[in-house]
Amino acid sequence: MKDDIQIVVITGMSGAGKTVTVQSLEDLGFFCIDNLPPALIPKLLDLVEGGSMNRVALVMDLRGREFFEQVFSAVSMLGDKPNLHTHILFLDAEDSKLVQRFKETRRSHPLAPAGPLLDGIKEERQILDEIKGRARYHIDTTALSPRELRAEINKFFTAPEELTFSVHFMSFGFKRGVPIDADLVFDVRFLPNPHYIERMRPLTGMDSDVAEYVMKWTDTKEFLAKLEDMLTFLLPLYKQEGKSQVIVAIGCTGGNHRSVALVEHLSDVYSGNYQVYKSHREHKDRGETNE
Repeated sequence: MKDDIQIVVITGMSGAGKTVTVQSLEDLGFFCIDNLPPALIPKLLDLVEGGSMNRVALVMDLRGREFFEQVFSAVSMLGDKPNLHTHILFLDAEDSKLVQRFKETRRSHPLAPAGPLLDGIKEERQILDEIKGRARYHIDTTALSPRELRAEINKFFTAPEELTFSVHFMSFGFKRGVPIDADLVFDVRFLPNPHYIERMRPLTGMDSDVAEYVMKWTDTKEFLAKLEDMLTFLLPLYKQEGKSQVIVAIGCTGGNHRSVALVEHLSDVYSGNYQVYKSHREHKDRGETNE
Protein backbone atom coordinates (compact mmCIF):
# COMPACT_ATOMS: atom_id res chain seq x y z
CA MET A 1 0.00 0.00 0.00
CA LYS A 2 1.21 3.52 -0.82
CA ASP A 3 2.34 5.77 2.03
CA ASP A 4 -0.25 7.95 3.74
CA ILE A 5 -1.88 10.59 1.55
CA GLN A 6 -3.07 13.91 2.96
CA ILE A 7 -6.11 15.46 1.27
CA VAL A 8 -7.44 18.88 2.23
CA VAL A 9 -10.86 20.01 1.04
CA ILE A 10 -10.90 23.81 0.86
CA THR A 11 -14.32 25.40 1.10
CA GLY A 12 -16.04 28.35 2.72
CA MET A 13 -17.49 31.73 1.93
CA SER A 14 -16.84 33.31 -1.45
CA GLY A 15 -14.33 36.12 -0.97
CA ALA A 16 -12.89 34.64 2.23
CA GLY A 17 -9.43 33.92 0.83
CA LYS A 18 -9.42 30.68 -1.19
CA THR A 19 -6.97 32.03 -3.78
CA VAL A 20 -4.34 32.89 -1.16
CA THR A 21 -4.98 29.55 0.56
CA VAL A 22 -4.40 27.59 -2.65
CA GLN A 23 -1.20 29.51 -3.37
CA SER A 24 0.03 28.84 0.16
CA LEU A 25 -0.68 25.12 -0.05
CA GLU A 26 1.04 24.92 -3.44
CA ASP A 27 4.12 26.47 -1.81
CA LEU A 28 3.91 23.73 0.84
CA GLY A 29 4.02 21.03 -1.81
CA PHE A 30 0.31 20.30 -2.23
CA PHE A 31 -1.10 19.43 -5.65
CA CYS A 32 -4.09 21.78 -5.84
CA ILE A 33 -7.23 21.31 -7.95
CA ASP A 34 -9.81 24.07 -8.16
CA ASN A 35 -13.54 23.27 -8.32
CA LEU A 36 -13.26 19.56 -9.07
CA PRO A 37 -16.68 17.95 -9.70
CA PRO A 38 -17.21 15.26 -7.02
CA ALA A 39 -18.00 12.71 -9.71
CA LEU A 40 -14.34 12.86 -10.78
CA ILE A 41 -12.99 12.04 -7.32
CA PRO A 42 -12.69 8.27 -7.95
CA LYS A 43 -10.52 9.00 -10.98
CA LEU A 44 -8.44 11.41 -8.89
CA LEU A 45 -7.94 8.73 -6.23
CA ASP A 46 -6.68 6.31 -8.87
CA LEU A 47 -4.18 8.92 -10.09
CA VAL A 48 -3.03 9.79 -6.58
CA GLU A 49 -2.57 6.19 -5.47
CA GLY A 50 -0.79 5.27 -8.67
CA GLY A 51 1.52 8.29 -8.75
CA SER A 52 3.91 10.21 -6.56
CA MET A 53 1.48 12.77 -5.09
CA ASN A 54 0.91 12.46 -1.36
CA ARG A 55 -0.48 15.92 -0.56
CA VAL A 56 -3.57 17.07 -2.46
CA ALA A 57 -5.86 20.05 -1.93
CA LEU A 58 -9.33 20.29 -3.52
CA VAL A 59 -11.35 23.49 -3.75
CA MET A 60 -15.09 22.80 -3.54
CA ASP A 61 -17.37 25.81 -3.45
CA LEU A 62 -20.63 27.20 -4.77
CA ARG A 63 -19.27 28.17 -8.17
CA GLY A 64 -20.15 24.57 -9.04
CA ARG A 65 -23.47 24.65 -7.22
CA GLU A 66 -24.95 21.76 -9.19
CA PHE A 67 -22.14 19.58 -7.78
CA PHE A 68 -21.97 21.03 -4.29
CA GLU A 69 -24.80 18.89 -2.93
CA GLN A 70 -22.55 15.89 -3.53
CA VAL A 71 -19.71 17.26 -1.41
CA PHE A 72 -20.55 15.18 1.68
CA SER A 73 -20.63 11.93 -0.28
CA ALA A 74 -17.38 13.02 -1.91
CA VAL A 75 -15.69 13.57 1.44
CA SER A 76 -17.02 10.21 2.67
CA MET A 77 -15.58 8.60 -0.45
CA LEU A 78 -12.18 10.13 0.33
CA GLY A 79 -12.31 8.66 3.82
CA ASP A 80 -13.04 5.11 2.77
CA LYS A 81 -9.38 4.07 2.48
CA PRO A 82 -7.13 3.78 5.56
CA ASN A 83 -4.13 5.48 3.95
CA LEU A 84 -6.13 8.62 3.06
CA HIS A 85 -6.32 11.37 5.67
CA THR A 86 -8.98 13.88 4.62
CA HIS A 87 -9.74 17.15 6.40
CA ILE A 88 -11.99 20.09 5.58
CA LEU A 89 -10.63 23.64 5.79
CA PHE A 90 -13.40 26.24 6.09
CA LEU A 91 -12.67 29.89 5.32
CA ASP A 92 -15.00 32.53 6.69
CA ALA A 93 -15.26 36.29 7.17
CA GLU A 94 -17.80 38.77 8.47
CA ASP A 95 -20.53 39.79 6.00
CA SER A 96 -19.41 43.42 5.93
CA LYS A 97 -15.85 42.39 5.03
CA LEU A 98 -17.05 40.07 2.27
CA VAL A 99 -19.16 42.88 0.79
CA GLN A 100 -16.14 45.18 0.90
CA ARG A 101 -13.94 42.64 -0.88
CA PHE A 102 -16.49 42.02 -3.63
CA LYS A 103 -16.87 45.75 -4.22
CA GLU A 104 -13.10 46.28 -4.33
CA THR A 105 -12.67 43.53 -6.94
CA ARG A 106 -15.90 44.46 -8.79
CA ARG A 107 -16.94 40.83 -8.80
CA SER A 108 -20.51 39.56 -8.53
CA HIS A 109 -21.46 36.96 -5.96
CA PRO A 110 -22.07 33.46 -7.44
CA LEU A 111 -25.51 33.32 -5.78
CA ALA A 112 -26.47 36.89 -6.64
CA PRO A 113 -24.97 37.66 -10.06
CA ALA A 114 -27.38 40.53 -10.66
CA GLY A 115 -28.78 41.15 -7.20
CA PRO A 116 -27.68 42.63 -3.86
CA LEU A 117 -24.38 41.21 -2.61
CA LEU A 118 -25.65 40.75 0.91
CA ASP A 119 -28.52 38.53 -0.26
CA GLY A 120 -26.07 36.19 -1.97
CA ILE A 121 -23.78 36.13 1.06
CA LYS A 122 -26.64 35.28 3.44
CA GLU A 123 -27.90 32.49 1.17
CA GLU A 124 -24.39 31.06 0.84
CA ARG A 125 -23.91 31.09 4.59
CA GLN A 126 -27.08 29.04 5.06
CA ILE A 127 -26.04 26.49 2.44
CA LEU A 128 -22.56 26.10 3.94
CA ASP A 129 -23.67 25.86 7.54
CA GLU A 130 -23.56 22.05 7.66
CA ILE A 131 -20.15 21.65 6.05
CA LYS A 132 -18.80 24.38 8.32
CA GLY A 133 -19.80 22.22 11.28
CA ARG A 134 -17.90 19.26 9.86
CA ALA A 135 -14.69 21.18 9.13
CA ARG A 136 -11.60 20.39 11.16
CA TYR A 137 -9.88 23.68 10.41
CA HIS A 138 -11.61 27.09 10.60
CA ILE A 139 -9.97 30.38 9.64
CA ASP A 140 -11.76 33.71 10.00
CA THR A 141 -10.03 36.03 7.54
CA THR A 142 -11.94 39.19 8.48
CA ALA A 143 -8.93 40.91 10.02
CA LEU A 144 -6.19 38.94 8.26
CA SER A 145 -3.88 40.30 5.59
CA PRO A 146 -2.76 37.87 2.85
CA ARG A 147 0.55 37.49 4.71
CA GLU A 148 -1.24 36.64 7.95
CA LEU A 149 -3.51 34.15 6.18
CA ARG A 150 -0.46 32.42 4.69
CA ALA A 151 1.00 32.22 8.19
CA GLU A 152 -2.17 30.51 9.44
CA ILE A 153 -2.06 28.00 6.59
CA ASN A 154 1.61 27.29 7.32
CA LYS A 155 0.80 26.76 11.00
CA PHE A 156 -1.81 24.10 10.16
CA PHE A 157 -0.05 22.25 7.36
CA THR A 158 3.70 22.61 7.79
CA ALA A 159 5.60 19.88 9.62
CA PRO A 160 8.26 21.36 11.95
CA GLU A 161 11.09 19.80 10.01
CA GLU A 162 9.95 21.12 6.63
CA LEU A 163 11.73 24.01 4.95
CA THR A 164 9.25 26.23 3.15
CA PHE A 165 11.46 29.23 2.42
CA SER A 166 14.29 29.19 -0.07
CA VAL A 167 16.91 31.60 -1.36
CA HIS A 168 17.99 31.46 -5.00
CA PHE A 169 21.31 33.11 -5.91
CA MET A 170 21.60 33.78 -9.65
CA SER A 171 24.49 35.15 -11.70
CA PHE A 172 23.83 36.97 -14.97
CA GLY A 173 25.39 39.24 -17.56
CA PHE A 174 24.07 42.78 -17.99
CA LYS A 175 24.71 42.62 -21.71
CA ARG A 176 21.83 40.12 -21.93
CA GLY A 177 19.50 42.02 -19.64
CA VAL A 178 18.44 41.90 -16.00
CA PRO A 179 16.47 38.79 -14.86
CA ILE A 180 12.81 39.79 -14.73
CA ASP A 181 12.04 37.51 -11.79
CA ALA A 182 14.76 38.80 -9.46
CA ASP A 183 13.76 40.27 -6.10
CA LEU A 184 17.14 41.87 -5.40
CA VAL A 185 19.72 42.85 -8.05
CA PHE A 186 23.35 43.79 -7.37
CA ASP A 187 25.80 45.14 -9.93
CA VAL A 188 29.42 44.00 -9.41
CA ARG A 189 30.91 45.50 -12.57
CA PHE A 190 33.01 47.78 -10.34
CA LEU A 191 35.25 44.83 -9.41
CA PRO A 192 38.44 43.99 -11.37
CA ASN A 193 37.48 41.90 -14.38
CA PRO A 194 39.27 38.55 -14.99
CA HIS A 195 38.14 38.76 -18.62
CA TYR A 196 41.14 40.98 -19.34
CA ILE A 197 43.59 38.33 -18.13
CA GLU A 198 44.13 36.11 -21.14
CA ARG A 199 44.51 32.80 -19.30
CA MET A 200 41.31 33.43 -17.32
CA ARG A 201 39.16 34.58 -20.23
CA PRO A 202 37.92 31.09 -21.21
CA LEU A 203 37.28 30.16 -17.55
CA THR A 204 34.35 31.03 -15.28
CA GLY A 205 33.87 31.98 -11.65
CA MET A 206 33.39 28.29 -10.88
CA ASP A 207 37.09 27.74 -11.61
CA SER A 208 39.37 28.20 -8.61
CA ASP A 209 41.81 30.56 -10.36
CA VAL A 210 39.04 32.98 -11.25
CA ALA A 211 37.35 32.70 -7.86
CA GLU A 212 40.61 33.42 -6.04
CA TYR A 213 41.28 36.40 -8.29
CA VAL A 214 37.81 37.89 -7.73
CA MET A 215 37.82 37.29 -3.99
CA LYS A 216 41.29 38.67 -3.21
CA TRP A 217 40.48 42.35 -3.66
CA THR A 218 39.74 44.66 -0.73
CA ASP A 219 36.70 46.03 -2.58
CA THR A 220 35.30 42.52 -2.98
CA LYS A 221 35.74 41.73 0.69
CA GLU A 222 34.17 45.02 1.80
CA PHE A 223 31.27 44.63 -0.64
CA LEU A 224 30.56 41.07 0.55
CA ALA A 225 30.68 42.11 4.20
CA LYS A 226 28.07 44.80 3.57
CA LEU A 227 25.94 42.57 1.32
CA GLU A 228 25.95 39.66 3.76
CA ASP A 229 25.05 42.00 6.59
CA MET A 230 22.07 43.27 4.59
CA LEU A 231 20.93 39.81 3.50
CA THR A 232 21.22 38.49 7.05
CA PHE A 233 18.87 41.31 8.04
CA LEU A 234 16.47 41.02 5.08
CA LEU A 235 15.98 37.29 4.57
CA PRO A 236 14.24 36.59 7.90
CA LEU A 237 11.92 39.54 7.20
CA TYR A 238 11.03 38.18 3.77
CA LYS A 239 10.32 34.81 5.36
CA GLN A 240 8.22 36.43 8.07
CA GLU A 241 6.27 38.35 5.42
CA GLY A 242 5.26 35.04 3.88
CA LYS A 243 7.41 34.83 0.76
CA SER A 244 8.29 31.29 -0.23
CA GLN A 245 11.39 32.26 -2.23
CA VAL A 246 13.75 35.21 -2.64
CA ILE A 247 15.81 35.50 -5.82
CA VAL A 248 19.07 37.42 -5.40
CA ALA A 249 20.66 38.25 -8.75
CA ILE A 250 24.33 39.23 -9.04
CA GLY A 251 25.33 40.76 -12.36
CA CYS A 252 28.58 41.57 -14.13
CA THR A 253 29.22 42.42 -17.77
CA GLY A 254 29.13 38.97 -19.35
CA GLY A 255 27.92 36.82 -16.46
CA ASN A 256 30.99 34.60 -16.66
CA HIS A 257 33.48 35.56 -13.98
CA ARG A 258 32.77 38.04 -11.17
CA SER A 259 29.04 37.38 -10.71
CA VAL A 260 29.55 33.61 -10.89
CA ALA A 261 32.28 33.63 -8.25
CA LEU A 262 30.16 35.70 -5.87
CA VAL A 263 27.09 33.51 -6.32
CA GLU A 264 29.19 30.45 -5.52
CA HIS A 265 30.45 32.18 -2.38
CA LEU A 266 27.02 33.42 -1.21
CA SER A 267 25.35 30.06 -1.74
CA ASP A 268 27.95 28.49 0.54
CA VAL A 269 27.47 31.19 3.18
CA TYR A 270 23.67 30.80 3.44
CA SER A 271 23.20 27.08 2.76
CA GLY A 272 23.47 26.32 6.48
CA ASN A 273 20.48 28.51 7.34
CA TYR A 274 18.16 28.22 4.34
CA GLN A 275 17.23 25.96 1.50
CA VAL A 276 19.58 27.47 -1.07
CA TYR A 277 19.52 27.20 -4.85
CA LYS A 278 22.10 28.64 -7.20
CA SER A 279 22.13 29.10 -10.94
CA HIS A 280 24.32 30.78 -13.52
CA ARG A 281 22.09 32.12 -16.25
CA GLU A 282 24.79 32.31 -18.90
CA HIS A 283 26.02 28.79 -18.02
CA LYS A 284 22.85 26.81 -17.35
CA ASP A 285 24.49 23.57 -18.38
CA ARG A 286 27.04 23.91 -15.58
CA GLY A 287 25.42 25.97 -12.91
CA GLU A 288 21.98 24.90 -11.69
CA THR A 289 22.17 23.03 -8.41
CA ASN A 290 20.30 22.65 -5.17
CA GLU A 291 22.47 23.11 -2.09
